[in-house]
Amino acid sequence: MLKPCYILFIILTACALSTNSVAQTGAPSVRLAILDFGETETARRASSRLALALSSNNDFSLIDRDESRAAALGAGYKGSLNMSLQEARDLGAATGADFYITGDAQTIRRSSSARPAYYESYASVFIVSARTGKLVLWDRPSFEAASPVEAEESLLKELNSKAERYVNSIRKALEAERQMRAQMISDAGASPPVIEDAPDDEASAAREGVRLPQPYRRLRPSYTEEAARAEAEATVDVEVEIDTNGEVSGVEVVRWAGFGLDEATTSTVKQLHFRPAVRDGLPIPMRVLLRYNFRKPPK
Repeated sequence: MLKPCYILFIILTACALSTNSVAQTGAPSVRLAILDFGETETARRASSRLALALSSNNDFSLIDRDESRAAALGAGYKGSLNMSLQEARDLGAATGADFYITGDAQTIRRSSSARPAYYESYASVFIVSARTGKLVLWDRPSFEAASPVEAEESLLKELNSKAERYVNSIRKALEAERQMRAQMISDAGASPPVIEDAPDDEASAAREGVRLPQPYRRLRPSYTEEAARAEAEATVDVEVEIDTNGEVSGVEVVRWAGFGLDEATTSTVKQLHFRPAVRDGLPIPMRVLLRYNFRKPPK
């Protein structure tokens, strides 16, 4: 009869072998959904080409396209590329994905007085974390050609070649999320700094005896060249932490838009200086929501 210590060793060894077997043969842990890129033929081919390119990567398990499409429709998703973190998380939860890719793709006939008519094929690619709702990466490959077939074929080849870049962006996001969770566990025993959320409006603030932070001057984020090429119109919301000196101590994008607009907004907000929030005559730290609307400039 085997002694208990040997029995335990055999059980542990068997469990280790079983775990290794699952790791080698089991399904990848990262579930990825590829959503539709619109209703055009270019959109269908672009999303299908990207799904095919990513399906060969063993790091991911691609959710069935029909299932993810039905889940997105059931959640009321209509192809928006301008979502709040909560909206993005809700869409991710509906699809059952850890990350999802959505976008827009078209082939358009263009005309110009400086050249003969031509065709442009483009794809706006947005990679989103379903856990955090954050925009992991945006991209917009675009190609011009004398015929729609040539333009679209160039686009599809480019999407195929960029698959590895998209994979790497998801890997980096996964690692960042792991580090964030580890930091939260590490800080679990510490008392977080107290930063009040700003009241909804000045009337509410007045009832609470609070004077809201006021910027010394207002700065406007630039409408980026990338946004102009995409003719994007969007809203970017940022939560801004303002310390007792009126300096910006933290900025988080809580409604993203891509096309460089999030970065332009964050950069601009960090340059702001405020009269700090005040209660009972004393400055207090406060978190405020700032909203920036971007519209196409008139031609």
